[in-house]
Amino acid sequence: MSQLPLDLGHLPALGREDFLVAQSNAEAVAWLERWPGWDRHALALWGPAGSGKTHLAHVFAARVRAAGAEACFIDPTSLTVETVPLLLGDARAAIIDGAERAPEAALLHLHNFIAERDGSLLLLSREPPARWGVKLADLRSRLNAIPAVALAPPDDALLAAVLVKLFADRQLTVGEDVVAWLLRHIERSFIGVRDAVAALDRAALAEKRAVTVALARRVIGAAEEPGLFGRD
Repeated sequence: MSQLPLDLGHLPALGREDFLVAQSNAEAVAWLERWPGWDRHALALWGPAGSGKTHLAHVFAARVRAAGAEACFIDPTSLTVETVPLLLGDARAAIIDGAERAPEAALLHLHNFIAERDGSLLLLSREPPARWGVKLADLRSRLNAIPAVALAPPDDALLAAVLVKLFADRQLTVGEDVVAWLLRHIERSFIGVRDAVAALDRAALAEKRAVTVALARRVIGAAEEPGLFGRD
């Protein structure tokens, strides 16, 4: 009988050298590498869930810290006008994932606070700021003035590279036949890739076997229905 593995999680690599640059994300990478020479105090990165925004945010934070400054991640649901100074602390850069969910008055205050200390604000969202439906005129004008860079859907080459990287993050080596099979049978998104790798890792650990096409066919093939492996 298979032994149920404990869900100990894994630590994905978040360094710049671990991020895979392709046509779909090259512009975003170029903007982050341009810091601190941004013309504005803020930058918006937008794209579908699992497109690499969070990874790039960690790359940006590491770049800020390497320059001797502090960078902080702010939960949009905890942001209020009153909590802006406390959440920002001494940080020169702030990062908000899901920025479209932040209260408008609080986001405006944070933007102004960052600008006053000559800092930087990185906004991550699934849609560009122009589509957020912002009602506060002052915030809308500021968001319209900052660059909004899209992360495009990945192509075959990038999806294949991400598959190999995510398996490697879990200390798993897979053959080209496994990667080719997965590309034909999973959702063509980063979320689909992430979920498939996690499922195969659990199955391989439980059965104490390598990840093969046969295992993928059994695990992935049996789960090809709405809501699984990125099919939302």
